[in-house]
Amino acid sequence: MILDVIINHTGPVTEADSQWPDSWVRTGPACTWEDPKRVIECTLVENLPDIRTESEEEVALPAFLVEKWKAEGRYEQEVAELDEFFAATGYPRAPKYYIIKWMIDYVKELGIDGFRIDTAKHTEASVWGSLYREAVKALEAWRKANPESPAATWDEEFYMVGEVYGYSLGHGLNYPYNDTASVNFYQEGFQAMINFDAKWAAKQPYETAFSAYNQMLHQGELTGLSTLNYLASHDDGGPFDKLREQPYLAANMLMLLPGAAQIYYGDESSRVLDASDLGADGDAHLRTPMNWEMIANNDSVAGEPVQEVLAYYQKLGQFRAAHPAVGAGVHQKMTDAPYTFSRTLADKDQVVVAIGEEIDEVSVAGVFADGVQVRDYFTGQAVTVADGKVVLPNYGPVVLLGED
Repeated sequence: MILDVIINHTGPVTEADSQWPDSWVRTGPACTWEDPKRVIECTLVENLPDIRTESEEEVALPAFLVEKWKAEGRYEQEVAELDEFFAATGYPRAPKYYIIKWMIDYVKELGIDGFRIDTAKHTEASVWGSLYREAVKALEAWRKANPESPAATWDEEFYMVGEVYGYSLGHGLNYPYNDTASVNFYQEGFQAMINFDAKWAAKQPYETAFSAYNQMLHQGELTGLSTLNYLASHDDGGPFDKLREQPYLAANMLMLLPGAAQIYYGDESSRVLDASDLGADGDAHLRTPMNWEMIANNDSVAGEPVQEVLAYYQKLGQFRAAHPAVGAGVHQKMTDAPYTFSRTLADKDQVVVAIGEEIDEVSVAGVFADGVQVRDYFTGQAVTVADGKVVLPNYGPVVLLGED
């Protein structure tokens, strides 16, 4: 279970949410983006006070928080937990460390085993390293305290993925703030970064995009690390195919690019990302209501029934869920016509995918041996490999082959 986490602010000031003390936050200057200091020690937008994450100076708890805890009858417990945390870690009682403590409480109490870090570049990268180290310890403690939970039997390490706005897979390990300043967020506990390049990769031929991503993730400096690809999001004003005129191409690119896939709500049902007719401006185009009624009525967008688009995404998603090699395996092109490739994840999993029209025969030589039964996850049919290939009595626009 992954929790969305932010440390550089506590939200806008409202009648119900007081501004935190000046020792905790700044209300200016506004960010101007030209170097790390002007990205970190600044406010992102108006009325969003910025946590002083650069500070190591000790600060007192805000009076309104003390009042709240006392009214709820948990002041003594909260203070005792803070005393224990700071004694155990040796951190000064600076704003960022208080927030780190409160974030890892979710891990301790709920067994959260991953964080998606929001606006990661708007704090010093070391803040995330501190958070990661404490989260690792907290998860280990939770697993020991909850041995009866199925989640306690998992041996995966705590997982952290970062949203560093503008990071592209081609940047490799180092995100450039400008021409002279760059930061390696991966060394601060991140196993993956959100990839802002996928919407451009989706405009390329399949093999061009797939092989380039494979090279970066399996042969370059990101080997052993990962990426989280998206084609549309809540704050990227230039999504791929915003009018949903190429839903099947988008599905193939998003779900079959090497790396992890982030489906933005409505990608799978052709929710159009242009609300000009409603007077939308900026990000409002990206955040319209989910098109539930269109799905129920099986309306069409750009001539494609949305239920068929949804079913297509579901089949690709089920294939990914059953076969981690799709996202994490090594990519290898097999044939040009039909375009066919394999993905192999060490000796744990392997798949073969073919994309084209009316594919009734697929070469699988070198991936699946003769006599092996594989399933096409698009049609659901099981077929047996013979003479290095499979013959498909039924077929769709894509063939998704893997062992059950």
